Amino acid sequence: MSTDAVVPPTLEDIRATAEAIAPYVNRTPVHRWRDREISALLDDTEVHLKLELFQRTGSFKVRGVLSNMLALSRAALARGVTAVSAGNHAIAVAYGAQALGVHAKVVMLRTANPARVEAARAYGAEVVIAPDGAGGFAMVDDIVAREGRAFVHPFEGPLTARGTATLGLEFAEAVPRLDAVVIGVGGGGLAGGASTAIKLVQPDCRIYGVEPEGADSMHRSFAAGAPQRLESVSTIADSLAPPMALPYSYALCRAHIDTLVKVSDRQITGAMALLFREMKLAVEPGGAAATAALLGPLANELRGRRVGVVICGSNIDVESFYRLVGPS
Repeated sequence: MSTDAVVPPTLEDIRATAEAIAPYVNRTPVHRWRDREISALLDDTEVHLKLELFQRTGSFKVRGVLSNMLALSRAALARGVTAVSAGNHAIAVAYGAQALGVHAKVVMLRTANPARVEAARAYGAEVVIAPDGAGGFAMVDDIVAREGRAFVHPFEGPLTARGTATLGLEFAEAVPRLDAVVIGVGGGGLAGGASTAIKLVQPDCRIYGVEPEGADSMHRSFAAGAPQRLESVSTIADSLAPPMALPYSYALCRAHIDTLVKVSDRQITGAMALLFREMKLAVEPGGAAATAALLGPLANELRGRRVGVVICGSNIDVESFYRLVGPS
């Protein structure tokens, strides 16, 4: 797909999708964060958190998944669905399949957190393990060809964007007159959809996208003017670490994200620790990236502004959380 041919979702599209997926997802809360530490760090910055970690399955992924699956025909659903994922997307597809009464066969990476693998299985999915990302996509292609299952992409496509845009719509309607919203960027499915909706409702709101330093495919894509692929990724934020950008999500991000910034793994773990101390939230690394950017590279630029931050996921086990944020 050429990025020139990309048609973004309209507000009517987004509202229709929100209505369609409503029986299966939560309308997640927004919280004004004004406790002691954050106030000392950011002075008079007004911080509003979109607590998407309270979403079904623990991440935003169910929005795009249900948007895609509800568009499938009965015959396609009867053949089942498949997906490839390091964790959150596989769990969401497993949940979506269970909710709609169909079978899911998901490919997860060898490096996936065992707790995420078990979560996908707990929702009834058949899980097969791939050695790496490239191998995972090859396995999914084979499953589609042999079994006729519908492939639910982890971040690309108009239906995915309509689903993730429902998050942006909720946020923009819940908190009027936002100066800025900070969103983590992996493949761009969340950031592309949510930023589209926010700009439709609050066109003057600036959107800041955040990538891990070791997985900066969108930075490279913006610089090149076209989607780029990474030779390797290296970050603790595995949910923000697909090895490439793709045309549709890239085009939405390019059109609606005003500024991209990067954060280090150290900044991410610092944000995880602060969210736990003050908000009592055990957030996965990818879910803390936007907070890390607000505390780090964006702290001065957004000081004194009315800022929204998306906390997009919480699928992390106790042992991994302690290893990342506990005493060294």
